[in-house]
Amino acid sequence: MLRHLGAAALVAAVLLGVASWMVPAWGREGVAERARRTGVSPTLTDQLAQMRTATAKYATNLAKAKADGYGIITPMIPNMGIHYMNPNISGFDITKPPILVYEHRGNSYQLGALEWVFPSMPQTPPLDNATFGFFPAACHYLDGTFTPEPDQTACPSTSPQTGSPFNFWHPDLITMHVWVWYPNPAGLYASTNPLGAPFNGG
Repeated sequence: MLRHLGAAALVAAVLLGVASWMVPAWGREGVAERARRTGVSPTLTDQLAQMRTATAKYATNLAKAKADGYGIITPMIPNMGIHYMNPNISGFDITKPPILVYEHRGNSYQLGALEWVFPSMPQTPPLDNATFGFFPAACHYLDGTFTPEPDQTACPSTSPQTGSPFNFWHPDLITMHVWVWYPNPAGLYASTNPLGAPFNGG
């Protein structure tokens, strides 16, 4: 009996050694090494998890987003999505994005990116390695149409495209998209996403 147990222990040790040899390099590397290789720090990894947890209720549920105060502010922007903004959210909080960017096809809506906007370029990026986009000053209308316009007083009272009533105006803005709900080969913070092309037709 003891001989059998000894043999079993020897086999187990050999198998464990083989298994550890077979583990891919990324399974053995430390946190610091992985951060250098991927460009994603442990802090950012945790922040992305918090973003996903906080917005999971909206991932495929646009009705829930609307009920919580998000309203349409753009039509479908190619390779980006349809933007919904909550005017009651201000400042930077990773669990409360002011804008949700949805991909739309048929009757389904899939959350793709979260977005924050700033009146000027942040002196310190709010997230590690963040990059930014730009959205020009514009008049926005209740149906999501908008018209670029640097002067608020020049905003038409109704949308030139659809006749929808005026909603709000904003000055030039710095934008930060974070693609936490849809993969983006162009990068986590890219403004557009080539994988969004199938949704461009709505």
